[in-house]
Amino acid sequence: MKSSDWMRIGELAEQFNLAPHVLRHWEAMGLLAPATRVNGRRRYTRDHVVRVLTIVRAKAAGMSLEQIREILSVSGQVERQALLQQHHAELERRLQEISASKALIEHLMQCTADDFTRCPVYRRMAESTAGLHNLGKDGCVI
Repeated sequence: MKSSDWMRIGELAEQFNLAPHVLRHWEAMGLLAPATRVNGRRRYTRDHVVRVLTIVRAKAAGMSLEQIREILSVSGQVERQALLQQHHAELERRLQEISASKALIEHLMQCTADDFTRCPVYRRMAESTAGLHNLGKDGCVI
């Protein structure tokens, strides 16, 4: 492998806006294969770049490092698909929550009420989001 195909730890970390100690931690956790050492310094390859990208994307999707390690290390496609299906369902749930929150905020940006918690439109949206469809005017469940 040519020396131009290798990266130092700082170069790899910089590509993803990470601190070098993060890569060392991921190596220690078994998420990232240890880099080849040349004169005591870590040297990373393109395979490492792909692995780091995978970890960064999975973290952005809300996965814990333990979940990422499990998905990266599972031996069979069926097992990996089952793990990914679970995480996909959780992402869908979170997306629905984010969408409801976004709608509330968008209404508030346009709401002219002095006390937005008294705004009938806001109250309907908030109650619907909270699953409180059967509230009477006094706030009691009917």
